[in-house]
Amino acid sequence: MIYLASGSPRRGELLTRIGVTYQVLMPGQGLEAVDETPHSGENPVDYALRLAKAKALAGWARLEQTSLPRHPILAADTTVALDDAILGKPADADEARTMLRQLSGRMHLVVTAIAMIRGPVLESRISVTRVWFRTLSEHDLDEFLETGEYHDKAGSYGIQGQAARFIERIDGSPSGVMGLPLFETDQLLALFDTGVP
Repeated sequence: MIYLASGSPRRGELLTRIGVTYQVLMPGQGLEAVDETPHSGENPVDYALRLAKAKALAGWARLEQTSLPRHPILAADTTVALDDAILGKPADADEARTMLRQLSGRMHLVVTAIAMIRGPVLESRISVTRVWFRTLSEHDLDEFLETGEYHDKAGSYGIQGQAARFIERIDGSPSGVMGLPLFETDQLLALFDTGVP
């Protein structure tokens, strides 16, 4: 049994896929929300790791304010990077269009960091996957933006949705691109001895 410090249904589905029993524990409830603003000069790997750890720590602080059992907490952060520039979640359709135009016909990185905490022990892992987009037309962008799938997505897309048709190939972890790299997650589960086979 673990807590998941994320409201992402995709992360929950991925945990279920590998047989993990979990309960959602949102880190921002009753605490200051984690500030996701990149620091000046911060690279995408350091950024994702910092946020994953901050979410885990915020989740543990919240857990300590409750009478819930002290199971490990798993937190994650997924970042899209193009030439070391961090592409966050778009504010609106216009910003999403700009991001997708930047990704069109190019290779970009999807960086997912995970962190697990129980008491004073905090461990983390990182997954970096290269993703190639085909060249996108304005018609492609119009159709995709109409779906609204860009909302709350780093880089304005999710691999599990309509944008999958834009992806020529990937080199790395498909589950990492979805938001929770299962290989690295399994490593942390084993490290914390959660009883997962």
